[in-house]
Amino acid sequence: MSERVAKGMTVRREVLGDDHVDRAEAQKSGFDAPFQTLITEGAWGTLWADDTITRRERSMLTLALLAATGNFEEIPMHIRACARTGASKEDVMQAFMHVAVYAGVPRANHAIKLAKQTYAELEGPEG
Repeated sequence: MSERVAKGMTVRREVLGDDHVDRAEAQKSGFDAPFQTLITEGAWGTLWADDTITRRERSMLTLALLAATGNFEEIPMHIRACARTGASKEDVMQAFMHVAVYAGVPRANHAIKLAKQTYAELEGPEG
């Protein structure tokens, strides 16, 4: 394992949590192992490991980019990660409001819907 992959795995666990990473690792196969290495090294070991901007800011950027490009599947995962990166609900809403203005209201609206569902799951019935 390269140093960057090892660092990426550490950062990935810090941001997404051990449970998420353990599930992903358990599902990894010979087929997708090269892809998992790529994202661990590139996204987590290079981008997220860089301290030029905070993890809070990275969360906001990531959520805005996912919404703006219509890649909604990973939004709940990154909403859950906000608890570890320090991005508040207000931060997330600001990111999605930028999406509405610069990339379109329907994409922002769908991202907000997913965020609301994810926050409701995290908070439980007590809300």
